Amino acid sequence: MKFSLYLPTGLGHNFASYTDPVAAFETITELARAADESGYETVWVADHFVPFPVAPGYVFESWTTLTALARDTSRIRIGQMVTGNNYRNPALQAKMASTLDVISRGRLTFGIGAGWYEDEYLAYGYPFEDAPTRLRQLDEAAHIIRSMWTQAETTFEGTHYRVHKALNEPKGVQQPHIPLLIAGSGEKMTLKLVAKYADACNVQVSPEELIRKYDILENHCATLGRDYESITRTSTSYCIFADTDAEARAQVPPWAPMVFPGELADYGLIGSLDTVRERIDAYRAAGVDELLISFHDSLDPGAIREFAKEFIHP
Repeated sequence: MKFSLYLPTGLGHNFASYTDPVAAFETITELARAADESGYETVWVADHFVPFPVAPGYVFESWTTLTALARDTSRIRIGQMVTGNNYRNPALQAKMASTLDVISRGRLTFGIGAGWYEDEYLAYGYPFEDAPTRLRQLDEAAHIIRSMWTQAETTFEGTHYRVHKALNEPKGVQQPHIPLLIAGSGEKMTLKLVAKYADACNVQVSPEELIRKYDILENHCATLGRDYESITRTSTSYCIFADTDAEARAQVPPWAPMVFPGELADYGLIGSLDTVRERIDAYRAAGVDELLISFHDSLDPGAIREFAKEFIHP
């Protein structure tokens, strides 16, 4: 199992103590470089424009952030966890991804999802449709994006999107195309879209629940004639180190239930080093190929290096 870093870009009010936006962004760069040097697989960034919950605060846009990090790092992969489909036209997103793959010399994983942050949609003037509609939009978008990465030209007439003889050159560096990741755990629609289009998925639940979700994904793959093992399975966890489990559990943030289903303290990477090691083993046993780590001390490159020393290069 590989380990990756969920980079703070401001969604969680990470930069509340900063008065200089340049210094805040340089912190992101420092964190990404620490992960690059420490053997992490990918640095992932959220695609949001305002903090959650909404309040004034620095938030850095994901695509421009990743473009900078593509040049500020040398080895580590980069990706969105995940770009909001409705924030950009899918043909444009395909073009942007192709360009970023070239800039990064073939290190991009393109992550996309149906979107969820209603306040952000409304603040920026995007219609916020119901969940089934947003998922149908994602279905059409994924079709267009994959076509623009693999076909000489793309024509598509859908309910939500249309393109006519759309060209996309260069298509990127990676072959046969840039990896496409779809995030979400919806059993009837989202996991089916993973089986239909994606090279990777992200399901953010407990290891026990991951086993059940992955079984559902495997069934969708069987129905569609897709090789289940061709899909990279990722999940996201939250890490708090402490001398004792009780000390670590006491630091679980109050917003955790809004982001992580169930009781995060019971399955997250929260506790002593021995406990964290056991929790990692549970994710591995559930079938996770790549585990994204969001650190409680999110602005501390020391936490990134300490985790790598203990669990990536023990």
